[in-house]
Amino acid sequence: MHVAAVVLLTTSAEADTPANCSYEDIRGTWIFQVGSSQEKGSQDWNCSASTAFAVQYQVKIHLAYPDIATDEFNNKGFWTLIYNQGFEVVVAGRKYFGFSAFKEKSSLCNVINPGWAHDVLGNDLSCFKGQKEGSIIKRSRRINRDPTLRFEYSINSEELVESINKVHKSWTAKRYKQFESLSREDFVRMAGGKRTQGIRAPHLAHATVNGQKNLRASFPRAFDWRNVNGENFVSPVRNQAQCGSCYAFTAMGMAESRYRILTNNTMQPVFSPQDIVECSIYSQGCEGGFGYLVGGKYAEDFGLVKEKCNPYKGIDGKCSTDKKCARYRMTDYKYVGGFYGGCNEMAMMEAIYNRGPVAVGFEVYNDFFNYKSGVYHHNPKLNQAPFQPFELTNHAVLIVGWGEVSSPVPDKYWIVKNSWGADWGMDGYFWIRRGTDECGIESLAMEATPIIRFD
Repeated sequence: MHVAAVVLLTTSAEADTPANCSYEDIRGTWIFQVGSSQEKGSQDWNCSASTAFAVQYQVKIHLAYPDIATDEFNNKGFWTLIYNQGFEVVVAGRKYFGFSAFKEKSSLCNVINPGWAHDVLGNDLSCFKGQKEGSIIKRSRRINRDPTLRFEYSINSEELVESINKVHKSWTAKRYKQFESLSREDFVRMAGGKRTQGIRAPHLAHATVNGQKNLRASFPRAFDWRNVNGENFVSPVRNQAQCGSCYAFTAMGMAESRYRILTNNTMQPVFSPQDIVECSIYSQGCEGGFGYLVGGKYAEDFGLVKEKCNPYKGIDGKCSTDKKCARYRMTDYKYVGGFYGGCNEMAMMEAIYNRGPVAVGFEVYNDFFNYKSGVYHHNPKLNQAPFQPFELTNHAVLIVGWGEVSSPVPDKYWIVKNSWGADWGMDGYFWIRRGTDECGIESLAMEATPIIRFD
């Protein structure tokens, strides 16, 4: 798609997403009021900064369980919640995305004001407003507490490391010198930033018993994209520093690996997370964002640039990406399982094995910062509940494979690339328990497909 990059090159990331809207808040019938079209190359397609526009037409769309969108003409399409922040709808050849509205300390979950719209080929750009039929849905703003309070104990202390190593048999901890001078606010940014906090409501979409049996038989017991017949298809580990840009590093890592895989390693791009931090209208810079919106939507709408076009600085700022740089696009972006809430272990294994590493989110607790080796777990309490896909996650990472161990205790695990530098964990990687939705890691995996261009 050919949405002009000039929009982002003149606009810093201004979007704010304090919303806290549930699946049931969004499901129902919506009226979208669509503005007049923008020309390609227009610098006005920053709908987050546009509070008024001329309405050209409106369309009624019904969003049904689990992911079915039907417009007033009975055209059927698709929709997905995006965490608890907003939603995307694709129906009748047109795509709509918007964040849920908010006012002061409350989310207005029945309002999208405004959002972005275009056809599925990237033409006919416009802004739109959305209003759900029925009564007002008002929720308290989810960022109404100090996010540092989720870390209940001292981080990186000898006492914490000692207690971890006494209690856990499956993994070990250590102190990190590079963490010694960091504040709790620094750790919050390393774990995703202030804008990615929420209330935990666990959900895990299980595959059927027969489906699990058939899928397990088709996958090897261990698989790692860092070593497939002696070839490494994963880009190097990087360090986000004290900026909540994990979502950008993870999305870039997913794109980098998939470019390598599709071209049999003849292309090995390293993309610019700073371009995302400074320029994306779909994220919040160093205060957080979501892989679906940058590794998917931003990469399709605007494209990614190589690291040299905007080297990483780890701070917010005005977009400084070199306008002459080529843009590399992704398409067919989606949550693994088809929609947010449809994810599970088997679906993730299928995506990883057949198409490449997937970007995931999970919840970082204070003990995770001191991970050294082994299969990490935090003993979460999982409750059975009606369909409610939202899970608390605050950090984005890249799953590149899986494995199993028999000792000191039998365990299945994911192989995960972090963005805290190669000196952390196992050369920048960690293992985390697989098949139990440990810390929400099996709740919102996403993937996208590169559109290969040759320079």
